[in-house]
Amino acid sequence: MIEIPKQYEPKDVQQKWYEFWEQNGYFNANPNPDKKPHVIMIPLPNVTGALHMGHALNGTIQDLLSRWRRMQGYEALWMPGTDHAGIATQAVVERRMFEQEGLTRHDIGREALVNRIWKWKDSYEKRILNQLKQLGASCDWRRTRFTLDDVCSKAVRRTFLKLFEDGKIYRGKRLVNWDTYLQTAVADDEVFTEEVAGHFWTFHYPVVDENGQETGEKMSFSTTRPETMLGDTALCVHPGDDRYTNLVGRLVKIPLNGRLIPIIADALLADKDLGTGCVKVTPAHDPNDYACGLRNQLEMINILNADGTLNENAGKFETLPILEARKQVVAEMDRLGFLEKVEDRPIPLKHSDRSKTPIEPYLSDQWFVKMDELAQLAIDAVDDKRVRFFPQRYTKTYQDWLSEKRDWCISRQLWWGHRIPIWYCETCTKEDLDNAFGDRDDVSYRRDDEDRCWLICAESDLDVDALGEHELIQDEDVLDTWFSSALWPHATLGWPDQTQNPPLNGEAAESNGKNEVLDYFYPGSVLVTSRDIITLWVARMVLTGLYNMGDIPFSHVCIHPKILDGFGRTMSKSKGNGVDPMDLIDRYGTDAVRFTIASFAGETQDVKLPVGYEDPETGEVIPQQLEHTEAKPKEGVKPTVHFPKGKRDLQYSSPNYEPDADVPVARMVSERFEYGRNFCNKFWNAARFAMLNLEGYTPGPIQAKELPLEDRWILSRLSRTIDEVTTCLQRYQFDAATRTLRDFVWNEFCDWYLEMIKPRLRSEADKPEAQRVLVGVLDQLLRLLAPFTPFLTEELWQTLGQLAPERGLPLPQTAEPAAIIAAWPTAVLDWQNDDIEARFERLRETVIAVRNVRAVYGIPPGTPLKLLMRANPEIAGDMQTVSGQFDNLSKAVLEAAGADVQRPMGAASFTIGDIDGYVPLEGVIDIEAELTRQQKEADKLRGFIKGHRGKLNNEGFVNRAPADVVNNVRETLANLESQLESTEEVITQLAKMRE
Repeated sequence: MIEIPKQYEPKDVQQKWYEFWEQNGYFNANPNPDKKPHVIMIPLPNVTGALHMGHALNGTIQDLLSRWRRMQGYEALWMPGTDHAGIATQAVVERRMFEQEGLTRHDIGREALVNRIWKWKDSYEKRILNQLKQLGASCDWRRTRFTLDDVCSKAVRRTFLKLFEDGKIYRGKRLVNWDTYLQTAVADDEVFTEEVAGHFWTFHYPVVDENGQETGEKMSFSTTRPETMLGDTALCVHPGDDRYTNLVGRLVKIPLNGRLIPIIADALLADKDLGTGCVKVTPAHDPNDYACGLRNQLEMINILNADGTLNENAGKFETLPILEARKQVVAEMDRLGFLEKVEDRPIPLKHSDRSKTPIEPYLSDQWFVKMDELAQLAIDAVDDKRVRFFPQRYTKTYQDWLSEKRDWCISRQLWWGHRIPIWYCETCTKEDLDNAFGDRDDVSYRRDDEDRCWLICAESDLDVDALGEHELIQDEDVLDTWFSSALWPHATLGWPDQTQNPPLNGEAAESNGKNEVLDYFYPGSVLVTSRDIITLWVARMVLTGLYNMGDIPFSHVCIHPKILDGFGRTMSKSKGNGVDPMDLIDRYGTDAVRFTIASFAGETQDVKLPVGYEDPETGEVIPQQLEHTEAKPKEGVKPTVHFPKGKRDLQYSSPNYEPDADVPVARMVSERFEYGRNFCNKFWNAARFAMLNLEGYTPGPIQAKELPLEDRWILSRLSRTIDEVTTCLQRYQFDAATRTLRDFVWNEFCDWYLEMIKPRLRSEADKPEAQRVLVGVLDQLLRLLAPFTPFLTEELWQTLGQLAPERGLPLPQTAEPAAIIAAWPTAVLDWQNDDIEARFERLRETVIAVRNVRAVYGIPPGTPLKLLMRANPEIAGDMQTVSGQFDNLSKAVLEAAGADVQRPMGAASFTIGDIDGYVPLEGVIDIEAELTRQQKEADKLRGFIKGHRGKLNNEGFVNRAPADVVNNVRETLANLESQLESTEEVITQLAKMRE
């Protein structure tokens, strides 16, 4: 007999089965004309650290879908890869280099910094991919791509060239969000607003005549950024503001530098009902002012250097950092008599999501993509339902952003990333360029807008001396990371190469005269992602897919919830409140983590995840607290958990920090994941019981209509469960699918069906049929659970394969060699039977009622009981048919059932629909002793009720106590009153028995 461990130990099986799947190539996907493709492109994780809970949720859903579709017979490709994450990765490496060596990028140069980042990438990419494997990810690892690898780089350059030739790329001086710490532009979507304590200063400028002489009039205005006065080029009022009608067109003088600027009227900028009705206009340092400056043809004066210090346009304030300049400007205006007042107030301040430092609006030369036509293509794809969002409400986020059709700033002032493939030549002529590149289709050239130099764009780097004595100089900027990731769905499949398949890891590209991989796997099926990057990534993939491929990159977009910390805050490195999924896997097992995470993935709200930290020596657990997570530790500094009672400090585990080897680590625990672990253990024990009762099993057909009630019931419920789970997965309702599976496995298969068939498994006559149905149901359950809990099901599948290699309902057949490639079950509609389920429900409710009688009267489980039932002849006959189950499940013998049955003296009673049930208690309980016990219980409940009513009648308590406390008292009172009502009913019945 095969030995099956009493407990499921995830660590014993996870590595074993993952290696088995990989070695057998079960994750691999290749073009197959006999199958439909199902393609998921991974939302590529950044090479900046480790996986976090967002990755765990996202990865679980993608793997679940891929495994499910693979079982359904699709050629399922889950494309893996990582993103170079330009800003984030360079920021991490630069910060560490400065902290550890005191060096900046300018100290070591571009090439040396890029080499350092490549080493970082190689280390952390391996770590990230290994963590995905620990999660059970069934990616086709042969096809792993990186956004800076040769395949993706070729697609990036070709797209840039195509956009350039189509006139959709231009360079211009525009106002951008500027990160002064990283000294680069960042996108609007990479900026967050946070309120900070600040000030609201009110100043005035004197009105002057054409000669600059003060007239005695003044214009008052307020600002939160006084230093920007140095770049003011106008004061603005509303054209309908009567206070200033006679001043529009006149001049004021900036006291700080003596510059004369006009008073203008602009209804879009000034609000006559807000404050003084006058606003200062600094076009180079505010987006609203910038728009006003364009409308009114104002001068745009930039007062900032890239590092956030003031430049030569700031006069005597040159070289000062922004905050110091602000102090000195205010002091100078006060000294000169132009400061009127200052107010303390919270200020909504924009911050860079990458450096967490304040953003400065900054006028600089940048590369842009024209979005008008491209955005419309992407809007149309959703309007005509070629691309659909699940849940549908996220369609609005996508369309609202695209409808603005703002040109996309694609340049970043970094050294890590795809360097913009533009070269400048100051001295060459068109003839020089024609001679050098006229016969190449990978090169395009033209003069820029100011006719200063020639621009050259190529798929591969050009040598400095490619034009002989004419020097070529490459643009210093790199492309926005989202530019390359926008191409992910088709770049990874080898586009633009149409003549050969993309290379697999460690292998050369396969040339068959066509790119079969691209033709077969594009467009994809579904994108699984978070709402945070609908605009940054999802929309851009749609528009670049339509632009390059002429087709959408995917049909469905599944937006999953976010996992928040226990206090409802977004998890982040800066807060130190991240949860390490590897810790959870280590503690609970991958299957438990996946099953729990799938139960989170609904359509509605985000999920709070309270965690604690366990002392590795004592096992003591302290919940995560705000003081543990509010700090913003520096890179490399380990956050600590402070245990109570003066105990030592411990490092707490986090996906973002590598623990010191000599400092103990407090590992994360979370009760939420007991849900998945308990389920896995429950199913393991049930499957173990089933397989331990397969001695002598012989395969054979079954006739469903001739089976006992419990078999026909479980088959009916199994068929409905298959239907429900399949429908839920089709709709991306993973939480509902998980609940359906758990309810069936736990409440129906384990708690009822297995208990009901135990007598038949002990009967030589009944055992063969019972075994065949049991094995068939277990087989179907393993298939249903395989995408959710792959390691658990593979372990059980392989064991079952040894005991029952031929199995199935209604006809047995040889089972597949692995659960991962087993066919997804199909609901047998003929098994679904409302009448059978109703009959079984009556049986189950009756058993529960008898068990309740035992509980109410304190009757031990082993004490035999008698059961009488009054019901119409049809129901009574049905109860007689299953009478053996009353004895089996509740130790009660059905003595009589029929329309004429009367309630015996001294019997407990219950009612179920049209059935009245009676359990004689004479000789079973001591009526007097039980009556005394129940009366004491009733008196105790009355005391509790009196106390709770007293609290609620106290107006001081109701008015002053927190609302949740008052509600808890009300709920407890209602529960106590219900208990008292039930107890008094028992007392009444006992009193009648005594009579």
